Amino acid sequence: MSDIRSIPEVAGLDSSGGVVRLSPELDVPLTERVRDLIDCPEFRRLSGIPQLGLVSLVYPAATHSRFEHSLGVYRLGLLFLRHLSHNDRFAGTISREQAELFIVSALLHDIGHWPFCHPIEDIRLDGVPRHEEFAASFLLDGELGNCLEKDWGIKPQAVLALLSGEASNPAERVLSSMLSGPIDIDKLDYLMRDSFHAGVPYGRNYDQGRLIGSLCLNEAGDGLAITQKGKTAAEMMVFARYVMFSEVYWHHGVRAATAMLQRAFYLLHRDIARDEVFRLSQDGMVTQMRNVARQPEARDLLDGLFGHRRVLYKRLAQFSFYERPEVYEQVARRSYDWLVGCSEELARLLSGRIGSEVGGHEVLIDAPPVEKEVEFKIDVFDHKRETYRPLEEVSPVVRTLAHEQFDDFVKRVRVFIHPRHSRACRELADLSELLLEAAAGADSRSEDPVAQGR
Repeated sequence: MSDIRSIPEVAGLDSSGGVVRLSPELDVPLTERVRDLIDCPEFRRLSGIPQLGLVSLVYPAATHSRFEHSLGVYRLGLLFLRHLSHNDRFAGTISREQAELFIVSALLHDIGHWPFCHPIEDIRLDGVPRHEEFAASFLLDGELGNCLEKDWGIKPQAVLALLSGEASNPAERVLSSMLSGPIDIDKLDYLMRDSFHAGVPYGRNYDQGRLIGSLCLNEAGDGLAITQKGKTAAEMMVFARYVMFSEVYWHHGVRAATAMLQRAFYLLHRDIARDEVFRLSQDGMVTQMRNVARQPEARDLLDGLFGHRRVLYKRLAQFSFYERPEVYEQVARRSYDWLVGCSEELARLLSGRIGSEVGGHEVLIDAPPVEKEVEFKIDVFDHKRETYRPLEEVSPVVRTLAHEQFDDFVKRVRVFIHPRHSRACRELADLSELLLEAAAGADSRSEDPVAQGR
């Protein structure tokens, strides 16, 4: 038997004992050393952090945790290893010790996450670390690090290096691509799990088993590829990702809530002990934010999200790259400071048009963030010809949906407004012109180098 397949956790895939059950009807092998890791307080905290945060305001059942997701990713990591261990090139590249490093990295890949992590990261505030950097404090200064060294013989620094993508050789690059790449264990779990809990079919409409069964190494031996039998499954995964972004992650109601949270955090971030609050559960973080919200603007936003009555801002207008490129290009991928200035300028213009005071915090502009989603680039191996070709060359679906324009298809520029002003503002016929005027005003007073370069 391959050294990789004899690892207790991988061998546990074929055992009926020592498992925990996840939705939907999935058994996850638990060895004693895995139990020790997930019982550490640093890992247990993930059970209080919902995977999708504000999505549950629109899809009420989407309350699953990062704890559940992490176990699902760990299970997929074992499935990847079991399949790839039959590949001579993979088995000759990845040692048993490296495979065990991959297993614990899969389990701990989200250890640095805090509540509402991605929306907060997207506004790129000074002093707010990336969650990958925040992971160091949990791995180096707590029980997790001791468990890794005692039970696995693995240095916490090695896990951090793999999670951060700091690969120095082909073997590490292969493992890194399995954690974060076009077809990785994180995407395969969150697409399926988020879809299941949200109650939509989109993220499950591809053959996950066939996709995993088609994995092999690329021509250079430093990353994953797929065989031709996995081409259709890969195309369907690309489409699943596209529709999940369009209908769930970037649903207009979800983005309204996201824009409200981002503005509230922006208003409060200097008053929040960030290192402390980022270690809390989601409920704990919300309580802390509401406790420090002295200004009425932040209180109104937080009450609308987390108060006794939900009051989400209404979508006033939206602009896609293909329908209104002149508006989209003026607003997309600007700094958050610029978006705040633009929304305040737009609030001033709207006040003049409707004859009623519109507060600066009552207009929110949501736009694609500065950082784009990763492109979907993976090779397809043709056994008969012994050739590798990029999937985008042999698939028009992938070429259209998963290359450079993915963000432009699914992420729109949107203007949200407090419900008390929505009816009066909807009657205005020139919202795009008003937004362009507000953008020009924001440019004139902005020190944003992106803005000044336009």
